[in-house]
Amino acid sequence: MESRRQFSLWYLAAAMLAMFALQAYLFSGEVETLPYSDFKALLHAGKIEEVSVGEQVISGTFSTAGIDDVLGKARAEAARGHGDSPRAFSSVRVADPSLVQELEAAHVRFTGQMDNKVLGTVLSWVLPALIFFAIWSLLIRRIGGAAGGLMEIGKSKAKVYMQTETGVTFADVAGIDEAKQELAEIVDFLKEPGRYQRLGGKIPKGVLLLGAPGTGKTLLARAVAGEAGVPFFSLSGADFVEMFVGVGAARVRDLFQQAETRAPCIIFIDELDALGKTRALNAVGGNEEREQTLNQLLVEMDGFDTNKGVILMAATNRPEILDPALLRPGRFDRHIALDRPDLRGREQILKVHARRVTLGPDVELAALAARTPGFAGADLANLVNEAALLAAREGKAAVSMSDFDAALDRIVGGLERKNRVMNTLEKETIAYHEAGHAIVAELRPHADRVTKISIIPRGIAALGYTQQTPAEDRYLLKRSELLDRLDVLLGGRIAEELVFGDVSTGAQDDLQRASDMARRMITQFGMDEALGLATYESPPNPLFSSSGLPQRERKEYSERTAQMIDAQVRKTLAEAGLRVRATLAGQRARLDALARLLLEREVVDRNDLDRLLSGKVLPLPPARPQADSTPGRAAPRPDQDLQQP
Repeated sequence: MESRRQFSLWYLAAAMLAMFALQAYLFSGEVETLPYSDFKALLHAGKIEEVSVGEQVISGTFSTAGIDDVLGKARAEAARGHGDSPRAFSSVRVADPSLVQELEAAHVRFTGQMDNKVLGTVLSWVLPALIFFAIWSLLIRRIGGAAGGLMEIGKSKAKVYMQTETGVTFADVAGIDEAKQELAEIVDFLKEPGRYQRLGGKIPKGVLLLGAPGTGKTLLARAVAGEAGVPFFSLSGADFVEMFVGVGAARVRDLFQQAETRAPCIIFIDELDALGKTRALNAVGGNEEREQTLNQLLVEMDGFDTNKGVILMAATNRPEILDPALLRPGRFDRHIALDRPDLRGREQILKVHARRVTLGPDVELAALAARTPGFAGADLANLVNEAALLAAREGKAAVSMSDFDAALDRIVGGLERKNRVMNTLEKETIAYHEAGHAIVAELRPHADRVTKISIIPRGIAALGYTQQTPAEDRYLLKRSELLDRLDVLLGGRIAEELVFGDVSTGAQDDLQRASDMARRMITQFGMDEALGLATYESPPNPLFSSSGLPQRERKEYSERTAQMIDAQVRKTLAEAGLRVRATLAGQRARLDALARLLLEREVVDRNDLDRLLSGKVLPLPPARPQADSTPGRAAPRPDQDLQQP
């Protein structure tokens, strides 16, 4: 892009001050202003040397020697200045017909002076007008913004990149092989359009990239431009909308005009939902400017010909609110969904981002990919960057696996807060809570294996956490697997009740997740025998219908069925609680041992957990006495048990 000089009003003010200073101190000498009476006294005393007589002002020079008797001592000292050399003076002329005779009598050399009225007019009127015009022009240019001024407000704000400027190719994109294969056809068309035109085929006018934030939509679009080696117009949907009506439509027209002059090229609109939101949502008092901009985009997409080599790409993470007119064939007629990467994809993404990082010999990217289910490409890039920053902070020569572990804990759980002061009973409660989660998870065949247990507070509300790593990516879950996950969620709460005979507020999130899981099993998955093979509730985030209006949430069942659903949810959770209580009561020794180990080390990894569960950690710490099952009543404990190790 062309570099533009940025002017400021401070530059103009500084220039004016400098001009006045030069005029006052360099071009004008020291001039003494004399009253006309003092001028006549000095004239009669023979102290005036020369005079220039103007219509309004008399100026000249006078001798300062011996003027004390003429002007008085005080006035003479002021007129004399710092020395006895002749000084310049000026005096306002008074109507005096005898002035010329007196000058001739005193033998003073005098001349006449004609005032330049034109110059005075210019200085008093034209020059201030020019200054104000310059200030106004600068203000208008600043209001116009970086696009180039008020008259260019309808110009497109698209940033144009060439192949060397994007710096991204398909080699920099990993984990979304199917999407790359779809877009490779776009690249082939831009490189060899005759191959498709020969058979009468037409390339899709628009390609819409759909996916959650961070899945690589923008990166993939830039990779297409980098592979094809064509100009790449990049802008956001919000760049079209301004406070002035009609500006967005003008920018859309200008964008397509620029693209046609640089064809073949790619237009990429990020966050399309900011521009293409369905018009049905604003049926009453809609945003006229945004609707005009959307209408102009629809018209331009109908008018341009892809055979000229202009491809329109867009990205959004909210396809459900897009206007249906955008999604019909002939506009955005190819939709490419980008899902979160699977295990193999996460490993490939980690390899791409780790190319610029010095890795230690103990780093296993495959194991790291297995511990990051649900991470998108941006999350994995952030993980690698955080690990590199942690290693640099400690002055290491390479990034080790421990740095990745710390970075993962920081991203998932939040910043470590070791300075948070907790009393001994709270810390012990947290230890048993997390130990309950871990013991149940290890004894359920369909639960994910425990990787790490920590009772170090993190973030704002997390007092501890149990990290689990799935053996593989799962896309279908059976009822037995969901019941095992339900047991793991209740393990912490039941452990507190079993050990202390009381419960705390720390299980609030676990209970919320368990309740949601049980309700979805019954109302959405049809996993309850009493309610039969039916669904009673819609998914949490339903897609919009083809009309563009959101589906209203309403009950599709009677009040009696609602009571049955509530009863079955309570029954499912109660049965899970009984199973967990039986498990933890039978594994009380291991529960106490793991809790004591957590109080001693604060963090227990997989190796320590294997040794403890296998019975190699001997002798096991003494078990706590069985607590009374009555809520609110704790069993008596010796004081030494409450001391922090």
